[in-house]
Amino acid sequence: MRGTGCMCGGGSMKRSAGESEQQAKKQKLLEEIGESWLPYLTPRDAEFHQLWKTKYSKLILRTSDTVPKELHQVVQDAFLTLQKHGCLFQDLIRIKGKDCLTPVSRILIGNPGCTYKYLNTRLFTVPWPVEGSKIKYCNPEMFDACKALMKLNDYLYNETVQALKEQSLSETKETKDAAVTNKEQDFSTYVEGERTILEDQSSSYVPRTDCINLKSKTPYNLTLLNYMDPLQMPYLKQEPYFGMGNMAVSWHHDENLVERSTVAVYSYSCKDPVINRNQLQDSRGRDPAVWHAGLKIAWDIKTPGLALPLHPGDCYFMLDDLNMTHQHCVLAGWPPRFSSTHRVAECSRGTLDYIFRQCETALQNLQADSESVALSLKSLEVMIVKEVEGIHNEVEFEWLRQFWFQGKRYRKCTDWWFEPMAKLEEFWKKMEIMTSLVLSEVGKEECTMEQRNEIVSCFLPFLTERQELRKEWTARCQSQLAKTLPDEQKPECHPYWKNDDSNMPLPYDLEEVIAKLQALLQ
Repeated sequence: MRGTGCMCGGGSMKRSAGESEQQAKKQKLLEEIGESWLPYLTPRDAEFHQLWKTKYSKLILRTSDTVPKELHQVVQDAFLTLQKHGCLFQDLIRIKGKDCLTPVSRILIGNPGCTYKYLNTRLFTVPWPVEGSKIKYCNPEMFDACKALMKLNDYLYNETVQALKEQSLSETKETKDAAVTNKEQDFSTYVEGERTILEDQSSSYVPRTDCINLKSKTPYNLTLLNYMDPLQMPYLKQEPYFGMGNMAVSWHHDENLVERSTVAVYSYSCKDPVINRNQLQDSRGRDPAVWHAGLKIAWDIKTPGLALPLHPGDCYFMLDDLNMTHQHCVLAGWPPRFSSTHRVAECSRGTLDYIFRQCETALQNLQADSESVALSLKSLEVMIVKEVEGIHNEVEFEWLRQFWFQGKRYRKCTDWWFEPMAKLEEFWKKMEIMTSLVLSEVGKEECTMEQRNEIVSCFLPFLTERQELRKEWTARCQSQLAKTLPDEQKPECHPYWKNDDSNMPLPYDLEEVIAKLQALLQ
C-alpha cells in the first residue's frame, strides 16, 4: 500500500461547461492532496479484498481460466487480424478546444448503423454479421474477426446477466442478515427492517423485478476495441493522485451509455512479461510490468484507490451504476495490449434509423410544384422552421462532417457506411435548398415586418452556429496534426464548395447572408 500524507452548438456548450467543472474538481483535488500521494491497494496488500468487497463490490473479475479456450483463440486471432490489416486507428479528438491524438489505437465494432460518441468524436461501427444483414467485408478474415467479437459479445452478455443475479442475491442476503441481527436486539426494529427491505429501491439494492428484467437491461450493442504498445510510446501520462505510474487511459467515466448499464472488458496483453524483481524500483505499489485497471470513488480522497492486475484473457465487469459513482483508468504495463470494451451505448440519437427519421421529418416541409417542378415550403411557422434548421445542423455536424473527418479509414474494413452517408448528403442538400427558400420568403415585400422579425429571430441563431461550426471543422481538417496522419486517415472537409458554386443554393461562407439577416432586424 502506498503511504498516505503529503446539439451541435448546444452540445459543445454543455461539453465546455462540463470540462470546466471537471477541471475545477481535479484542481481542487490536487490542492487537497498537496505534494503527497493518496493511498491505493493491490493484491499484495492484506486489506485489498476487504476494500474491494466494501467499496468496489460492483467490480467483478473473471480470470482467464474461467473463459472457454476456443473463445480465447478466436478473439485473440481477431485482434491480430485487425492489427495486420491496419484497422486500428488513433482518433483525432478534441479536449478543451484543442485537437490531440489518442495514445490508444481504436476501432468500433457493433450493430449495423450504430455510432458511439466520445470527446467530440463520433465513431461509426464496423458492423458485425448479425442475422439477416448483408455486409460486404474487405476480406474473409475481416468477417471472421467481426464474427468472433460478436461471439465474445454474446458470452460477456450472458456473464453479465449472471453477475448481476449474483450481485442481487448477495446484497439481499447481506440486507437480511443485518435485519436478523437487529431482530435479536429489538423485535419491533426487525419488523420495520423487513418492510424496508421489501421497499428498498436504492442504488445498492437490485429489486426482484430488476432480476427478472436483467436480460433486457444489458444487451451490449457495440464494442470499442483498444490497442497500445507502451514501449512504442514516446510519452505516457503519470497517474496524478495515487502515484500508480504510467497511464494508457486517464481517469474518466465512460460517456454516452444507457444509465446504470454495465461495461464488460476482455483484456489481452500479448504475453505476461518476464520480470526481474530486483529491477523494480518500488516494491510497495503496483507491478509496473503488468497492466492494471485502476478504480477510485469519484472525487473522494478518503477511500483508498484500487489497482486490479489484468492478465491475458481476464475479463472484468463494471456493474450497474459503478461507472457513474466511480472513475476508472487503465495503467500501462510493459507488453502490448488489446482490449474489447463492450457497452450499452445510448443510441437514441446515434443510429442511422434515427437520423433518417429526422431527415424525413424535416423534408415534410418541402414540396414541389407539379407543373413547374419548382420547390417551395409548405409552412413558414416558426416552430417548423426551427425544427428543420436544427435537423439541418445535426445532419451536417453530427454526421457528415464527423464521418469525413475520419477520412476513408472505414474502407479498410467494409464499404458499408458509404451508401447511407451519400443518401444523408442528398437529404442535407435539400435542407440547404429549404434554408435558401426561407431567406427568399423573408426578403419578399409581402412579408410583414412582424412576421419577418419573428422568422429571422428564430432562424438567425441556426445560421450563426452553422457558420461558426464550419469554420471550426475547416480549421480542424487543415491543422498540422491532421496533416501528419496516413493518407487514408487524413480528415476531409466535406461537404465543401466554393462560394460561387452554381450547383449550391447558398455559399459555404455564410457571413454575408448573416449580415443581411441582421440588417432586416434593424
